[in-house]
Amino acid sequence: MKQYLITPSTGKRLIARALAKHPTVKSVLQKGTLVIIAGTTNGYVAEEVLAATDQVEGFSRLGFRRGLVAPPGFEVPEVEFPGDVVIRDGKWIKGLTIFDVVDDLRVGDLVLKGGNAFDPRGQAAVHIGSETGGTIIPTLAALVGRRVQLIVPIGLEKRVFEDVNDLALLCNHPDAEGLRLMPIPGVIFTEIDAVHSLTGAEATLISAGGIYSAEGAVRLGITGSQTQIEKVAKIIEEIQDEPLCEV
Repeated sequence: MKQYLITPSTGKRLIARALAKHPTVKSVLQKGTLVIIAGTTNGYVAEEVLAATDQVEGFSRLGFRRGLVAPPGFEVPEVEFPGDVVIRDGKWIKGLTIFDVVDDLRVGDLVLKGGNAFDPRGQAAVHIGSETGGTIIPTLAALVGRRVQLIVPIGLEKRVFEDVNDLALLCNHPDAEGLRLMPIPGVIFTEIDAVHSLTGAEATLISAGGIYSAEGAVRLGITGSQTQIEKVAKIIEEIQDEPLCEV
């Protein structure tokens, strides 16, 4: 077994690289609509997917978000929202959002939306700050009503202990304050899934935390064949200097 410390930003890059090569993503890029809903992790995903299709020019992760979690007192930069990334039959249709295309999504289409929590059962949930439910409410109509697929790119630092449905009951209670929480019916995709998808190796969460920009980092134990472990080593070497996420 080899161990690697993965910072949150390195984890975002790892997840993004794996999703750009994911069979479901590659299939919908050939035929169908892929919607990458704006978010900090999805900024990396959009970057890698657009690079893989030779369309990354004109895309910036700066402003590719609707909300973010930052330390108390931190001044969040005000930037113009560029829209989500909508790719139809392999072509990036610039300037659109999920709201523009959600009614046209059908079986075979795919939505990528980040999350804020996931539990031991593999269930994800997102914070809701908008009184109208944000992007997830209209997306649910496509997921449930028309069997559109949802993948949730989400870092291991967002794991929680309790069932997200129970947490949602707490957050959404009339007497509660703060953000609401919405469980979402998607397939989570973490750094562990990324390692396996890219190399076939198995990754295990060994420990977490750190200082000097390693806050939120996770330590992964990697097992597999010599070839698989060498593949992991090469990937980690390429991305380990990923700078702090600034959006």
